[in-house]
Amino acid sequence: MLDLLHIDMNAQTNYHLKSSFHYRKSEMPKSLSGPRSGAHSDPLSDVISLLRPQAVSSKLAEATGPFRVRRDDIDEVFYCMVLAGCLLLEVDGKPPLEVRAGDFVLIPAVSGFTVSSLDPPAPAGLVSRPEPGEDGIVRIGRKREPDEKGACPPADVQQLIGHCSFGSPDAELLVSLLPDMVVVKGEGRLATLAGLVRDEARADRPARDVVVEHLLQVLLIEAFRSNTRPDATSGLLRGLADARVGPSLRAMHETPSAAWSVPELAARAGLSRSAFFTRFNRVVGLAPMAYLLNWRMTLAKHMLRSGSHGIADVSFRIGYGSASAFSTAFTRHVGASPARFAKSAIAG
Repeated sequence: MLDLLHIDMNAQTNYHLKSSFHYRKSEMPKSLSGPRSGAHSDPLSDVISLLRPQAVSSKLAEATGPFRVRRDDIDEVFYCMVLAGCLLLEVDGKPPLEVRAGDFVLIPAVSGFTVSSLDPPAPAGLVSRPEPGEDGIVRIGRKREPDEKGACPPADVQQLIGHCSFGSPDAELLVSLLPDMVVVKGEGRLATLAGLVRDEARADRPARDVVVEHLLQVLLIEAFRSNTRPDATSGLLRGLADARVGPSLRAMHETPSAAWSVPELAARAGLSRSAFFTRFNRVVGLAPMAYLLNWRMTLAKHMLRSGSHGIADVSFRIGYGSASAFSTAFTRHVGASPARFAKSAIAG
């Protein structure tokens, strides 16, 4: 997992990521469809579409006075958009983080965290119990009393909180390519998207789950797409932001069926073979051929699970000259033959 990645959306590059609205749960990312002449590859959208995010809960929370809420009973994606006020977020294993109005925090895999007030600070030992209201708003901390006109003062802190899960059986591998914490500042579109996710998740409308999944895909892409900090640790986002490594990553995602080699990828990067190998390994965290193998096998498993592709078709689409060569590589990588894997996946 990557380290904390701070993003200032006001300083974004013009790197383009296409909308994921056209992906259906049963469809494949574009990179599975074979060679595409002149097509633009979007590795980040490929990864997020395969993750298949699904809403678990989404709510509006208001807090007043000193408060502290501890959660250590979840193992899901967590996101928080502060709409008003400020708070202190303490994620297990990371330094405390001040989150203010307009800030968005996304943690792809979280097990425990604490949220507490900054002004006033929460006294030691305070534990607050969230109280769900009939209006769907969760209230925390001191109860607000109405004034003489019967109006309640605004809450000190207002935030949109959401949890989602990833439906992909390969979620652990795919999440490992992403930062383990993202903080976005100055991007109002994320508040709009988070609000749409909340509203749609609470609605009882046709195709609600499909709409929520697509909204979550767009929310995740909006949160991740940015210029990566130079000091960020290795991973997919840092690789995409690297002027030399980025083109090779996009090429592998665009045409996984191509007979890629380190010399050919190095030529695209304008580097010698050894310089490219070293740089790719340092920036992405994997050797070029190891990354390609992992991506090809992820795509292969996705296609085999769908039940719509034969072994020969899968082997062609991910760049193997024969079904037997693919079967050998797949069995070595996954621990089961393609036929057995497909049968087990479809039965399950």
